Amino acid sequence: MNRILVVDDDFLIRQSLLRILSQAGYRVQIAETGTIALNLFEQFNPDLVFLDLKLPDADGLQLLSIMKQKRSNIIAVMLTAHGDVKNAVQAMRLGAYDYLSKPVDREEILIVIQKALQTARLTREVRELKEKLNERDLLTNIIGESVAFRRVLEHVRIIAGTDVTVLIEGETGTGKEIIAELIHDYSLRRDHGFVAVDCGAIPETLFESELFGYERGAFTGASQNKPGKFELADKGTLFLDEINNLPLNMQAKLLRVLEKKCLSKLGSKKEVEVDVRIIAASNQRIIDDVRDGKFRSDLFYRLHEYKIDLPRLAERRDDIPLLIEHFRQQANLKFNKQVKGFDSSTMKQLIAHDWPGNVRELRNAVNRAVLLAQNDYINQVELLLTRDPLTDGNSLVLNEAAGQAEKEAIMRAMEKVDGNKVETAKILGISRRQLYRKLHKYNLTK
Repeated sequence: MNRILVVDDDFLIRQSLLRILSQAGYRVQIAETGTIALNLFEQFNPDLVFLDLKLPDADGLQLLSIMKQKRSNIIAVMLTAHGDVKNAVQAMRLGAYDYLSKPVDREEILIVIQKALQTARLTREVRELKEKLNERDLLTNIIGESVAFRRVLEHVRIIAGTDVTVLIEGETGTGKEIIAELIHDYSLRRDHGFVAVDCGAIPETLFESELFGYERGAFTGASQNKPGKFELADKGTLFLDEINNLPLNMQAKLLRVLEKKCLSKLGSKKEVEVDVRIIAASNQRIIDDVRDGKFRSDLFYRLHEYKIDLPRLAERRDDIPLLIEHFRQQANLKFNKQVKGFDSSTMKQLIAHDWPGNVRELRNAVNRAVLLAQNDYINQVELLLTRDPLTDGNSLVLNEAAGQAEKEAIMRAMEKVDGNKVETAKILGISRRQLYRKLHKYNLTK
């Protein structure tokens, strides 16, 4: 029987939650202050905590931080007053699972608890599985059975335990960061940080400060010391995604750090030693940039100690049913749905499609299909109405239907997260910029 701790200074809220949760079969303890809550946290050892943001003797965010320090895997659901969403979002950043606005709704509470405990169970099972895995288990720990993908995993098995620099090339959406994380997870550096940097998202003037950090007073606005990504990844792995976007002047500085294993922060003459493994990635062939004079040849060969080419999804069609099943289960959990699968006709269409956006596009299509599904099994019509048409892209009627379904999906997603655009974009599997364009397109900006 799962144990739940309710922390709130409102007597009616405490009693209401006590009644609802007890009737649902949970063991419940209640606390009206932060001091009582911390004592019960130690003695009662709850699986989940409902935590008010404002208590008479404590700040809910501070209490959350203390509980997370004591038990990093504790599930916390924040209770917020109307209009206090800003602090609730901050709580999410500190590790809270979710937040509920008062007055609380019985059905919503029970759904949140069910999903939270299920997520915790899955996370625990994955963690325990990883602890049992060794290099021989690598091929069974990731989705994909095609020859092309197993070849990639064999490369990972070969170089994971070494310290060689790795260059990963593959189209957008093929999973370059996932493979980089896999290399890190099976390396001797796995107990230290994996730091990812999107070189395509950093303005040219900020590259040096982002990678190497700066000292207080190094430039106007530098009010305190800031460590760079290299320092944050010390003894771990630094993943430089889309490294072909690195400016030529920064390429020279990066090469120097790789060769000397030390760096100088902006505003400092002192060199700092760093022990970092580099994994770089690009969605295009860097050798072509070398030939065009856009990328230094000496840096290219320094990064090219070992190269992994990721196949397009169209080159590993045998994996598509496995990926679809995985994404369906994730989407069911995310949207609290019970979709059982895709009918055979739709599955054939999915396997035959070229998927120019690769695995990412497939995941987004499954997410949207599950979100809008009205039946146990998703059929061809539903799929076409939830993503770009698989066949005749010029059909006006079909495009209008797809647009209406897309608008409906956006509205449902925004309603689910109370209008939070960042979370809406995550649910839909698109960037915030894309979301804003679609909000404007469908007149949903109000």
